[in-house]
Amino acid sequence: MSQSELYVSLDIGSTSVKVLIGEVDVDNTLHVIGVGNVQSAGIRKGTIIDIDATVESIKKAVDQAERMTGMQIHEVILGIPANGVLLQDVKGVVAVSSENREITDEDLDRVMSSAQVMSVPPEREIVNIIPKQFIVDDYGEIKDPRGMIGVRLEMDGTLITTSKTLVHNILRCVERAGLSIREIYLQPLATGTFALSEDEKNHGTAFIDIGGGSTTISIFGDDLFMATSVLPVGGDHVTKDLSIILKTPTEQARKIKHQYGHAFYDDASDDELFEVPVIGAESKDQYSQRYISEIIGGRLEELFELVLEELYRMGVRDLPGGVVLTGGITKMDGVLQLARHVLKSRVRVHTPEYIGVREPMYSTAVGLIQYANQQEAFFGARTDGPTATHADTASLAPASNTRQVDKRQENKPSLFNKAKKVLNNFFE
Repeated sequence: MSQSELYVSLDIGSTSVKVLIGEVDVDNTLHVIGVGNVQSAGIRKGTIIDIDATVESIKKAVDQAERMTGMQIHEVILGIPANGVLLQDVKGVVAVSSENREITDEDLDRVMSSAQVMSVPPEREIVNIIPKQFIVDDYGEIKDPRGMIGVRLEMDGTLITTSKTLVHNILRCVERAGLSIREIYLQPLATGTFALSEDEKNHGTAFIDIGGGSTTISIFGDDLFMATSVLPVGGDHVTKDLSIILKTPTEQARKIKHQYGHAFYDDASDDELFEVPVIGAESKDQYSQRYISEIIGGRLEELFELVLEELYRMGVRDLPGGVVLTGGITKMDGVLQLARHVLKSRVRVHTPEYIGVREPMYSTAVGLIQYANQQEAFFGARTDGPTATHADTASLAPASNTRQVDKRQENKPSLFNKAKKVLNNFFE
């Protein structure tokens, strides 16, 4: 990559919609230059329930990021939640096409495309395909076969499919918000790939993203994305519990959770009291941090117990790499202690280390940009046009905003662009 590249990620969550503008330089270092974060509407447990409300939330988040940078956003990297996702082992086999038997980009593209030649039910849509290994004439465990000499090229991979209805509704919202889609990636795949260390991905680790309406559990091992599952419980359930028990409005309960919340009862303070407005009353009640920690801790303990049950159901009996938590609620005091107490494992919280987004709730938005940069570096760059332009030159996008590629790449769409075109046909 001869110059820096702009990326814009879109994370549509049940609690908030986040837009991140990032610039990746020649050393693959990410610099976050714009952030949009608004409370979401029309989304429940990762599923669109109101198109118009969701579109409005996306527009507001985009507007925030644009105002911060003075740029106009044209296209985004979209994250798809793991709801209803299925992982399937696939295999592709092709003959090397060049006369000198050197494996090229074209061969790589053909073998990955051949792995998708299978019967996918009409109600499901392909999201991504992940190579596990390439095999050149029976020599396996190859990460990148290009430049090697061989007669036959094989690929073992994992095909990720999800509900066509879920994907198309998300795409409809993005389209109606005036945005085009640069790439589509499964959220836990993109986030976990960069949230976990190399040892954690190799040894076997559970990556748990606690969102507002749901919790996503993903298993990594042998440097592969192995399994994922979604539990319909998240941080919003803690807010609801506080609202009901304290008899206070939901928005007030959310503020109390962020300002005074503590997940581990033994470490919570019983000294300082704070006032809580009561629904339908002029008076205010007083509570201590320890009192609400019993409410918060009870719900989160139930969540971690559900995680244990789901891990057992998924066939996970041992996690040498431990557990990595992320998501907005994991920045709350006491979450780490409670997780270690219930899960009986080594646990850490992942927080992005970039100025402006040093909070766990931005893990997905950051991961999408990092993953997109990695994939484009491996599979080839795009030439569709600029991701974002300065507002005063939007009609005349400078050529330097697009990545330069050689002629053989210009007319060859990547695998992921092919998948995107299949999805876009839904709207034609």
